[in-house]
Amino acid sequence: MQNLWNDQDAQTYIDQALAKGQPADLGLRVYTSRIIGQVPDLVLHGGGNTSVKVTQDDGTRIIHVKGSGWDLETIEAPGLPAVYLEPLHEARHQGRLSDPEMVALLRKNLLEADAPNPSVEALLHAYLPDTFVDHTHSTAVLVLADQDNSEEIMREIYGDRLAFLPYVMPGYDLSIAGADLFDQFPDCQGLWLKNHGLFTFGATAKESYDRMIDFVTEAENYISAKGIALPGPEKSDGSLNDTLRENLQAALQSGASPFANRIALDFRTTPSIRAYLANPALEEISMRGTATPDHVIRIKPFPMIIDENSNEGTILAAIADYQQKYSAYFNRNAPNASEPKVQLDPWPRIVMIRNVGLVGLGKDAKAAAIAGDLGEQTARIINAAEKIGRFQPINEADLFDMEYWSLEQAKLQKK
Repeated sequence: MQNLWNDQDAQTYIDQALAKGQPADLGLRVYTSRIIGQVPDLVLHGGGNTSVKVTQDDGTRIIHVKGSGWDLETIEAPGLPAVYLEPLHEARHQGRLSDPEMVALLRKNLLEADAPNPSVEALLHAYLPDTFVDHTHSTAVLVLADQDNSEEIMREIYGDRLAFLPYVMPGYDLSIAGADLFDQFPDCQGLWLKNHGLFTFGATAKESYDRMIDFVTEAENYISAKGIALPGPEKSDGSLNDTLRENLQAALQSGASPFANRIALDFRTTPSIRAYLANPALEEISMRGTATPDHVIRIKPFPMIIDENSNEGTILAAIADYQQKYSAYFNRNAPNASEPKVQLDPWPRIVMIRNVGLVGLGKDAKAAAIAGDLGEQTARIINAAEKIGRFQPINEADLFDMEYWSLEQAKLQKK
């Protein structure tokens, strides 16, 4: 993991912020957010979040935290809405908030009423005392966080430099659990979130960023020391034959398809994807869930699998089988939800073609490419995770809660 910090670039962002009447630390927050966001093995497509705490001229403390709908790679100051800190701290011990109540609390305390909603993890950023806080879904970290013995691995690598948090649903519950964990281990330099990712923090932008890069590098080194390859993002080295593409498109636009009016197919084939597809346990592994929880809103809880010689009829049969599996997944979990749920469309977002590659699906090229990127990263994660031990993401009930979480659905609709 390359450290991209550059003193001259950092000063440029400081100067630009000061010229706009903004704090220097906000300029640095934009800078390090961007150098995190441009690395796919740290965050992908809206993943991760960052924050900085600032004292205003009148002594009031505020936090700038990533706003919903912004990508770290291209974020600007408006994408880091400012929130008054004191009311957030006052709310911490006043009883549990529902997620809509949490959103209302954050919106009520925005400095600018028309700012985007702060990240669903904004409260955790607020409750961690350091000035800068960074959160990523690193590929290497997920290889190790998606193991049953994730805590044991974390302690072997980092000792007490990180504190371990078992999986907790993002949002209010995670914010409180993470804050309580830090209170127990105030000397830690970051939080290791099982099945989720990594938080780091520091007094300066460089300190928090350096810790993130160093900790991810240590995870990469741990994997490498075991003789396990974890390649970086790989470019597709092949193409989908026209007949199979036409058969896929025709089948996927049939009936009540969400793609009936428009569909984009993003085909990928790489050494890692082909190795994943060659796994004899592919059907079982692919049903275990997504590498990190928020991927489920992009690519559903599992992919559809077809053979390379599939015609339109066999693809239609595979779609019908997928829909049955998805409806069964919904019917198993919806009765246990805290509020009534309406089933989303039971159509895949990733199609895996045995011996060939995978296809990301979307209503436009951007949505299809996002699915393709997440599918490509997932293949690399699972290949390495299965060699470390066993790829074991969050359980189905937790994955369902994430897919049908009202806040995540709102984020997806906004995008």
